[in-house]
Amino acid sequence: MIVIPIKEGENIERALKKFKRKFEKTGAMRELRSRQAFTKPSVVRREEVKKAVYIQKLQQNEE
Repeated sequence: MIVIPIKEGENIERALKKFKRKFEKTGAMRELRSRQAFTKPSVVRREEVKKAVYIQKLQQNEE
């Protein structure tokens, strides 16, 4: 359960923004979407490798 302490006189919009940020960091929605359909472990691994190669290319281009 996510708890957001609100200070006296704090804007509700700001508190909502904090809640959304914390909720996004937990990864709950991402996990729910991934569980809607089964993906084989080999496909998951292939995607991870693909992403790692992409990130490595970006880092090499910066240097």
